[in-house]
Amino acid sequence: MLIKVGYEIGFNFPAPLPMLLMLRLHPSRDDSVREMEKFEMSPKRKVEEFTDSFGNRCGRVFAPAGRVTFRSDTVVEDSGEPDPQAPDALQIAVEELPEETLQFLLGSRYCEVDSALNDFAWNRFSSTAPGWPRVQAICDFVHGHIRFDYQKARRDRTARDVFREGVGVCRDFMHLAITFCRCMNIPARYATGYLGDIGVPPAPFPMDFSAWFEVFLGGKWYTFDARHNEPRVGRVLMARGRDAADVALTTTFGQNHLAEFKVWTDEVKEKPRRKAPARQAASSPRRR
Repeated sequence: MLIKVGYEIGFNFPAPLPMLLMLRLHPSRDDSVREMEKFEMSPKRKVEEFTDSFGNRCGRVFAPAGRVTFRSDTVVEDSGEPDPQAPDALQIAVEELPEETLQFLLGSRYCEVDSALNDFAWNRFSSTAPGWPRVQAICDFVHGHIRFDYQKARRDRTARDVFREGVGVCRDFMHLAITFCRCMNIPARYATGYLGDIGVPPAPFPMDFSAWFEVFLGGKWYTFDARHNEPRVGRVLMARGRDAADVALTTTFGQNHLAEFKVWTDEVKEKPRRKAPARQAASSPRRR
């Protein structure tokens, strides 16, 4: 399956300012790119690229005053299969976890692993089988507890707030699920990227970037999605981190106004390969 992904994001800046960008595909998707990623900034400025501590592809730029637009367009290949399922994946004891996973057990900016949420998590989920069934039970609870509402989006809402308010957007679903997983000693990390309406009815609102989360079970990272709560087709990763604070697609160090925001992620039909014309055998001269 081929998926066309991209965006056009425009800002108005009253004065020049520095920016951090996380607007490229994650390096793990490099082998799946079928049309070179076309990243553009208008007006053109030099973007210095670097890789952060989570392995994300980042950039930094000093943007001019006025209208500044970032664009990207590419085609990636996808298996066309839903998120892998492993119902028998086991939970690994904390003392046996790889060192690089331990940070994903700790509290972070939007995921407070504190006494209130910790106590609730153990009271609610300790009776479930550890491993995959426990993570799924967490997703089931979060999916049913939160009402999705774009109009209620708020940048400073933490997992504790989500739990109390019972409303939010995709990032809020993930923050609460991640927090409960960490409370139950399951490493969990936040992920963001493209997720189109492939294989499901189209959503009745404009396309946006999406969030999901990953848990470490049985020695591997697996994808879960507490908002949709079902395996989905066509996730295209851009960045991973402890929570949304680590994967902000744009960070501006100064006053700004978002003027334009378009995202697309659509399945495209593969072009049929042209068949080579059949060769005609040369006719033999007739004998007289």
